[in-house]
Amino acid sequence: MGHWEELRRGMQSRAISRRAFIERAIAVGATAAAAGRLFTDEAVADVTPKKGGHLVLGLNGASAGDTLDPANYTATHMQVFGSQLYDTLAEVDENVKLQPRLAESWEPKPGAAEWVVKIRQGVTFHDGKPMTAADVVHSYNHHRGKDSKSAAKELLAAFQDIKATDKYEVTITLDGGNADLPFILNDYHLCIGPEGSDFTDGIGTGPYMLEKIEPGVRGLTKLNPNKWDPNRGFVDSIETLAINDTTARLNALISGSVHIINRVDPKTVSLLKSRKDLQVLEIAGAAHYTFPMDCRVAPFNNADLRRAMKYAIDREAIVKTVLFGHGLVGNDHPIPSFDPNFANDLPKYTYDVDKAKFYWKKSGYSGPIVHTVSDGAFTGAVDAAQIFQASAAKAGINIQLNKVPADGYWDNVWLKNPFCCSYWDGRPTADIMLTTVYQSTANWNESHWSNPQFDKLLVEARSELDQAKRKQMYRELELLVHDDCGVIIPMFNNTLDAASSKVKGFIPMATLQMSGYRAPEKVWLEG
Repeated sequence: MGHWEELRRGMQSRAISRRAFIERAIAVGATAAAAGRLFTDEAVADVTPKKGGHLVLGLNGASAGDTLDPANYTATHMQVFGSQLYDTLAEVDENVKLQPRLAESWEPKPGAAEWVVKIRQGVTFHDGKPMTAADVVHSYNHHRGKDSKSAAKELLAAFQDIKATDKYEVTITLDGGNADLPFILNDYHLCIGPEGSDFTDGIGTGPYMLEKIEPGVRGLTKLNPNKWDPNRGFVDSIETLAINDTTARLNALISGSVHIINRVDPKTVSLLKSRKDLQVLEIAGAAHYTFPMDCRVAPFNNADLRRAMKYAIDREAIVKTVLFGHGLVGNDHPIPSFDPNFANDLPKYTYDVDKAKFYWKKSGYSGPIVHTVSDGAFTGAVDAAQIFQASAAKAGINIQLNKVPADGYWDNVWLKNPFCCSYWDGRPTADIMLTTVYQSTANWNESHWSNPQFDKLLVEARSELDQAKRKQMYRELELLVHDDCGVIIPMFNNTLDAASSKVKGFIPMATLQMSGYRAPEKVWLEG
């Protein structure tokens, strides 16, 4: 409490920027969302970003199969690189509040099954073409096609129609009411490109323009001279390097070869904090690590075996050993505690050898379990899997680890291997998270779980506009995931990015790492 009072007094006694206040609040243990709620209009911005310079990022999640098409973005490297080139209609800010971007406003008709979106005027694409509603319709339909593999396809499944009803107006008609519809406009896949584009040339409305991309190696962008938002895009150029190895990223930051890195190993945080030339950018939020089991194939198609695995994992040991306290124990559903639809009364999965033995025996399976692991999935994945292996062994469960390289992990292992590792940065609403990963028809349903009761209730909850009723429905949805789904969520990890002290303006976000994937356009360099 003393820290908060000190912050409040400091804010009232002198001009302090929103950005500076949130950075100080994070330093005393708050989330950016909580800090933002404490910030009031009494504080007047006093920071003027410095323009110029060349920013270098070192990020993981790169692959030789990467493309510029936002429909194909699966991991951090392209999510951050693509966000330099493209804008979305809306954007979630550091307080998990939705803000307009290429859309100026959105209004529902009664029942929230039809929405009218006003499109920002005066915006041009990198090739000089003015942006209109027709470009928005084309960009959204890019994800809705029959053969689309976009993770956003399921988010748009409820769209019965999307059409330009004026030059700068789009009307979206849904198959039922959805109070969360505006949050879908924020999805990073739903970038706006020119009508007719196949999204292979990187032409968008973003603050940076494509110079060069070498998939799996690096990408180069330069400042867009006609950027529409004066509050984005401060450096002259950006180089986004692919550095999948955790140690290599750390060494690149320490040596000064890069300015910002993502996915810092928690055990190196104290080292980084001891250096005056570096800064750790940490926030607790919606990010979580997963061990998905493919529910379609033996032995994971057995609900008793899945439950045995959930009792056989020592979550406390993993959080302590892998996260070094930079996170919380998970309970096998993906909704974070700050979400208004978070169910705080679900039964807790705790490490229980007897229960693990009971359900293992009940499953009738006695063979080994092969777990494919790589630190390319998340930092510390191999260590976490080894702890899981040891705790399961005490219940008579033989887990054999298949360690694979980080390079190509997302192309060759994830969604293909029956038991592997994964991560999620979280989403701004429970509906978007559950629709993206747990609905049976979702392209990113990583455990290939299919539960008709869940699918039906998810659609009903989306259409329910009474918040009390919605909260109860989401509790039932979270319980179904918790009890039956093939995804083990051992931990919610704090997002850990790090940067040179020369980097200013970076505000960690509770929903997505790298400041909502948009750190490059928000930061500037000093010194």
